Amino acid sequence: MLDPRSRAVLTTSITLGFAVGVFAVLFGVSAVAAGATTWQACAMSLLVFTGASQFSAVAVIAGGGSVASALGGALLLAARNGVFGLTMSRSLPGRLTTRLIAAQLTIDESTAMATSQDEPYLRRLAFWATGISVYVFWNLGTLIGALAGSAIDPTTYGLDAAIPSAFVAMLWPHLRTVNGRRAAALGAALCLATTPFLPVGLPILVAATAVFVAVPAPAADQMVAPG
Repeated sequence: MLDPRSRAVLTTSITLGFAVGVFAVLFGVSAVAAGATTWQACAMSLLVFTGASQFSAVAVIAGGGSVASALGGALLLAARNGVFGLTMSRSLPGRLTTRLIAAQLTIDESTAMATSQDEPYLRRLAFWATGISVYVFWNLGTLIGALAGSAIDPTTYGLDAAIPSAFVAMLWPHLRTVNGRRAAALGAALCLATTPFLPVGLPILVAATAVFVAVPAPAADQMVAPG
């Protein structure tokens, strides 16, 4: 039987997955509008599974860009997942197969949910529950959107507000800590300062470096493997 904290984590994870899945409908609609088939849109969500990169690629193709430019922008935006992987590596021990599956589920939402927990078992639960929930709902949403095509107007149903709202909910627990507030302030300053000069996507990567500057590294005697 689950304890109250575990139930709360599961409830939040599933709710977040549903919210992201609603936004995936917009991706499905956008992909088909850009010329992709239903199965191409679904394959991208199944294999790529990173919303920012998917939207970037679709936007470039829709604007008449080449496949190479679409891939370059998508890879640039996906680079942050490597940082997330480093963040989660100590909290997710296991065999190679487990780590490969975890790598596919290492996204903004699963990382944010996991790192907001203060107990190792809750971190693992939050990561897996959020990652699986988002993966399932994201792919279902993509399928629905791709099948619906242009029949759905995202702004009419508020789909364009789903992801920003979800991010606010994920980041809020981190703002309760000094390190979280310091990282948020520095990251926002870096992003605002570099946006006028750098291509789309790069300011976000620059802002991510705030974590390394604002959050001190744990002391050697504190680096204990998760239980």
